[in-house]
Amino acid sequence: MTTALPPSSDLKELVSLAAERLLLADRVAAAKFGTDQPIDDPAREQQVLDRAAAMATEAGLDPAETVAFFRAQIEMSKTVQRGLFDRWTRHPERVPAERPDLVTEVRPHLDRITAAFVGRLAATANLRAATRRCRDLLLLAEGEADRRHRLDPLHEKALRGAIAPICTG
Repeated sequence: MTTALPPSSDLKELVSLAAERLLLADRVAAAKFGTDQPIDDPAREQQVLDRAAAMATEAGLDPAETVAFFRAQIEMSKTVQRGLFDRWTRHPERVPAERPDLVTEVRPHLDRITAAFVGRLAATANLRAATRRCRDLLLLAEGEADRRHRLDPLHEKALRGAIAPICTG
């Protein structure tokens, strides 16, 4: 039997997962940069949102709130990708040498994070509804995630957008 984390630990883990997902956007960008693959992939995005809604229902979460959270993750991932595309266009010497395969190398990590997100959203449901306490703890969790993952300004800005829908009250 596993012991549940205190709500503030679950919230920290939720924010850390968001940071981890944003860092995976670097690998997505590396896979797409210099190819005809666009940053926007509406079909894949809809698959992610549909899966999130189904998982939310199973977990007893509000599907609309969960989809809004996942939509923020997707949009901020695209923000990171666009920022990296711009950076690499201006500084071709910074383009990663490795082009990871999205299907076999990146998506399994994204899918793991998706499942973990739903678990943490469920574990923090009461805390997230307590707006003031949630926002205070969210700021602390954001700072910790910035330090833990050593985020640069592009990823820090994206993290703020990714976690904006967390406090629902």
